[in-house]
Amino acid sequence: MTDANPSTEILAINTIRTISMEAVQKAKSGHPGTPMALAPAAYVLFNEVLDYDPARPAWPARDRFVLSCGHASMLLYSMLHLTGVRQLGPDRRPTGEPAVSLDDIKNFRQLDSPCAGHPEYGETSGIEITTGPLGQGVATSVGMAIAARWLAANYNRPGFDLFDYNVYALCSDGDMMEGIGAEAASLAGHLKLSKLCWIYDDNKITIEGETSLAFSEEVPARFSGYGWNVLEVEDVNDLDALRGALGHFKENNDAPTLIIVHSVIAYGAPNAANTADAHGAPLGEEEIRLTKEVYEGIDPDASFVVPDEVLELFRNGIGTRGSRLYEAWTAKFAEYKEKHPDLAGQIERMQARELHDGWDADIAEFPADPKGMASRASSGKVLNQVAKNVPWVLGGSADLGPSNKSVISGSDDFSAGNYAGRNFHFGIREHAMAAVCNGMALSGLKAYAATFFVFTDYMRPSMRLAALMRLPVFYILTHDSIGVGEDGPTHQPVEHLASLRCIPNFAVFRPCDANEVAESYRAILQLKETPAALVLTRQSLPTLDRTKFAPAAGVHRGAYVLLDAEDSTPDVILLATGSEVSLCIEAAGQLGDDGIKARVVSMPCWELFDAQDAEYQESVLPADCTCRVAVEAGVEQGWRKYIGIEGEFIGMTGFGASAPADVLLKRFGFTVENVVAAAKELCS
Repeated sequence: MTDANPSTEILAINTIRTISMEAVQKAKSGHPGTPMALAPAAYVLFNEVLDYDPARPAWPARDRFVLSCGHASMLLYSMLHLTGVRQLGPDRRPTGEPAVSLDDIKNFRQLDSPCAGHPEYGETSGIEITTGPLGQGVATSVGMAIAARWLAANYNRPGFDLFDYNVYALCSDGDMMEGIGAEAASLAGHLKLSKLCWIYDDNKITIEGETSLAFSEEVPARFSGYGWNVLEVEDVNDLDALRGALGHFKENNDAPTLIIVHSVIAYGAPNAANTADAHGAPLGEEEIRLTKEVYEGIDPDASFVVPDEVLELFRNGIGTRGSRLYEAWTAKFAEYKEKHPDLAGQIERMQARELHDGWDADIAEFPADPKGMASRASSGKVLNQVAKNVPWVLGGSADLGPSNKSVISGSDDFSAGNYAGRNFHFGIREHAMAAVCNGMALSGLKAYAATFFVFTDYMRPSMRLAALMRLPVFYILTHDSIGVGEDGPTHQPVEHLASLRCIPNFAVFRPCDANEVAESYRAILQLKETPAALVLTRQSLPTLDRTKFAPAAGVHRGAYVLLDAEDSTPDVILLATGSEVSLCIEAAGQLGDDGIKARVVSMPCWELFDAQDAEYQESVLPADCTCRVAVEAGVEQGWRKYIGIEGEFIGMTGFGASAPADVLLKRFGFTVENVVAAAKELCS
């Protein structure tokens, strides 16, 4: 129960409803129904339950709230305004300005408004995650709940329970239908993430109409089967029932909780209730006026009114509670810092996405070796060298750990019985794995996900959101080409390099040998706002003798001259990434024997090269040398900007086939002879 005046509570709930529907109406687009229907749940959760300080929305120990049904964004913007959440500056310190003002709400869905059509992380403080694609929010919340458990297990000490926060996600029928939500729920149940609570709005409406058109499963039975604690609230307007369910969640210590709340969409609108239009379109001025007449304490002739007593209610609720909790935590952390300075320093660096000096001291140089090793193997070695000095590097694979070489040696598995482990078994759940890693990154952890490169098809929505949210997740992606061999075209990525390279703010690394792998790790771990893919081979690659070739540190500039003509004025430039670089080296030797001066350029990361100044780019790819041959075991898309219209591309134009790798590489033209022939034709 609460000490608040019941009539003031109702006024607060109706205020959430009215400013939500009015904002949608003014924008002439949006979804008013769900914010109106779920206003009671939002009120109880924010004002009575969340351990959250609106004045300091980046507090590491805060409870997290995820609006997975992102189309209901006005519900979140209303709550951020009413609770007085402060905007953070670039230094993540409060500016003193409101994150969402009433004027911002009036500009809902307009250019440069902090109230975008769907919540956007990093733009408006108080928004914990970018949600829009259904299922992403709930799946990412599992990563947040994992992070909560991992942080507690690794950093709490006797007398210092620094991390004990809960994660709440508000979700819809759409989240229940999306496969990523099912994968994530299954994993959460297996891990017994009891700090996780999903509140499912079972309103039986989607855009096309009633959910019975396509959805008839027994959700309570499904989640019970996952191992969840399942509760139901028959009427979302029953505040005491909501309080009881949320209290039961807090008392439960052995499973995640699903609270199913039943609502009538667009609650209070006499002619719009239970209609798809109320879900996905403005109600109309007349409908809004009729609705306001139903709401207690609301003036039907006034718009965007926030009564003073409502603001006072939230100040005395979440405002006072959050401030008290924050101050107590800050004092406790100061004491913790005195007793455990190393651990406190780790927490501070983690939250700031900083690394300490010498973090890469154990990355060893690989000796030259003509036989070499697969880049997946060298990656496994470097991952362990990095993990030794950066304790919050953690992750795992979608059931392919031994093949991806993605296991941190000497560390335990993360499990329901040991939340301190750094090795994750995500199961065959690539969709959820990528979203879970986003949730871990949103909590400050340096998370990685590993699988075969071809299965990024399943991960791409979450990878795109990582780029959009500027999260430095990294992906260990092995079996990078037709070199996979006998598994055939279903397992042989062809278009995947191009598909990842076209994502804005996403870095793709395809190293050519073990030392380029090492330098790729150095570059990736220092990225603060950019996710990165490390694309690796199954087959062995020679480890180049760097006394004869340029240092692998060239990786940090994206592309570099690996081998040059004697007078640095090439007749032809051979460009390649990954396993094809060695073909170009051999081809350059044969061309030299025939009097053709060849430069070999290794291009492990296009994105880093594109960020270099024009002078450096010209030094690598001089404009006056138009004879260029690019070699890559993927489709051509994107290469023309480097080789020009006159250049030649040796790559894939279709899918692969099932055969031994060496047979396939020859069949599809990845031979020294083919590179030499292409270069000679250009130079003729």
